[in-house]
Amino acid sequence: MKYTNELINEDSPYLQQHAHNPFDWKAWGDKAFEKAAKENKLIFVSIGYSTCHWCHVMERESFENEAIALEMAKDYVCIKVDREELPHVDKIYQDIHYLLNRRSGGWPLSIIMTPKREVIFAATYLPPYSRNNMMGFSELTHFIAEKFKNTPEEVQKSAESIKNAYERFTEQKNEQSPLQKNIIDTFISNTKQNYDDEYKGIGSAPKFPHASTFDTLIDIHNITHSYEPLLMVLEAFEAMAKGGIYDQIEGGFYRYSVDAMWLIPHFEKMLYTNAELIESYSKLYACEQNELFSDVVRESIESMKERFLKEGLFFSASDADSDGVEGKYFVFSYKEASEVVDKEALAYLGITKSGNFEHNTSNPAISSHEKPKNLLHVKSSLKTLRSKTPYPFIDYKVLTSWNALMISSMFEAGKWIDEKYSHEAIKSLEALLQALHVKGVLYHQFVFGSKLKIEALLEDYAFLIDTLLKAYAFNFEKRYLDLAYDFTKEAIQKFYKNNSWQMSDDGFEALAVLEDASYKSALSKMLQNLAVVSLLCEDEALHVSFEDMLETHSGALMRYPHAYSEGVKAALMSLYGLYVVKTSKQNALHVKSILKELRYPYIFIKIADIEGFQACSSKSCFYSGESLEELKQSLKAYM
Repeated sequence: MKYTNELINEDSPYLQQHAHNPFDWKAWGDKAFEKAAKENKLIFVSIGYSTCHWCHVMERESFENEAIALEMAKDYVCIKVDREELPHVDKIYQDIHYLLNRRSGGWPLSIIMTPKREVIFAATYLPPYSRNNMMGFSELTHFIAEKFKNTPEEVQKSAESIKNAYERFTEQKNEQSPLQKNIIDTFISNTKQNYDDEYKGIGSAPKFPHASTFDTLIDIHNITHSYEPLLMVLEAFEAMAKGGIYDQIEGGFYRYSVDAMWLIPHFEKMLYTNAELIESYSKLYACEQNELFSDVVRESIESMKERFLKEGLFFSASDADSDGVEGKYFVFSYKEASEVVDKEALAYLGITKSGNFEHNTSNPAISSHEKPKNLLHVKSSLKTLRSKTPYPFIDYKVLTSWNALMISSMFEAGKWIDEKYSHEAIKSLEALLQALHVKGVLYHQFVFGSKLKIEALLEDYAFLIDTLLKAYAFNFEKRYLDLAYDFTKEAIQKFYKNNSWQMSDDGFEALAVLEDASYKSALSKMLQNLAVVSLLCEDEALHVSFEDMLETHSGALMRYPHAYSEGVKAALMSLYGLYVVKTSKQNALHVKSILKELRYPYIFIKIADIEGFQACSSKSCFYSGESLEELKQSLKAYM
């Protein structure tokens, strides 16, 4: 290799990808910031992730450009950040990008700061040189560097202005408003306003699955028995399952669709996308026993296991590109595909001569043509054809949070579709705890063959606690509940400071927020955890904390519930109640069958040394007896 920079010493696959750029990249940390301060150089921060298509484009165009690298070395300290490794760092600069540009950011995220780490510029992808009325990376960085040399007071004034604006932007305006059950009506109404009646789903191009929104609609249906919220989920999930956002050959979902029709995706596969959708499709199958939904769950789990699973742990993502060409592995030319399957199968999968993607290739999506009887053989043949092209790069980083999401989804699949997935979930949970909970310390990420370095973030605790609660609900092993309780208290101690939740405990202040983003909000999930753990562990102080923290966000939840889908679940727990049935382990299986029939989302089982059954809310107990039928009727009446 002609060039090697300090990223060669990092574990992150994304940082390793840039270790041989001519750029003198540094990792995020004190060493880089001290260099900038000492040499009075501007700081350029590039944030991305290993399977990000436009990150690769900017690398090829700018970061591998020797002339640009030489110019940057004169005036800048250049820092690379893996947004999956440091999501709290990414969150801060995404917010600043939104503040400066009045639109959402994305990746790659390009930030320029003063030597004192004060932001003066934020953008996403930039071309290497100016084109189409868009200033190029080379000209832009040169312009800002000259401004800093010649009129540093103007640059500093701009930095101060941005800093003050950001402080105002992040001030917590937690106006409180009594939580009321009409939050459901507002949530449904807001969702319908953004719902695509033509192609189904939420929003337009680019179109994301919005799993947390649909999952909350499922919960609302199971609480109210209203068909209106369920209908939106059924329509959208059928459209996605038959569309091109779903890998019709191997299973698993791509991250988003570039069009409104769910036809052409951005071909990267994220563990969190599939985890959230597997969970929601499993819950939807419980409502409507449509085999399409259970097939999606089975195929998606198998896809994640085949591509991402190693020693019980799941890698984080796979790229969109093969040999530098987006979608190359996943799409088919009609000529090649027709050599291995018949025309009827090609018509069903939407593989045509003209194609629906670049170069007359087709991304498979289910058409109105008749389903082939030998569909499994067809898929196998097309998968074999695919294997002639290398599968895209897989980011081999193991994240505690995303693994917890995936394991949680397998428990849900085990509950509603096939119990074998719950047994597999237990194995992965044990592998996760063994690898990332070491000597009493929970860590954020793990790379096989490397040392543990980054301690857990709020999202790791939040999603892992939820998974431990599901493990307890499956096999009633007390150690899972005990560990969930311990992690809950530990999370409060580490991340709850000055009446607000922080994303990390590493000194970099990033406020945890209720909004769902690429995946569900860790803060919202943590609030739910407080409610459930307090109920199961009979900790009244925790329950009071849950209600107090929820009240802090009550105004925002009542006004804009659609922005806080996962947070709405916490509100529903408070408004409609959480319930626990206490019984012996011997009787627990009988209670499980009743709860599956009721499908109320916030009712749990706790093993207790009692005869018969006892049913309680968070405030009082309302049934004690030995009859399963009486228990069932009592639960129905109370809920």
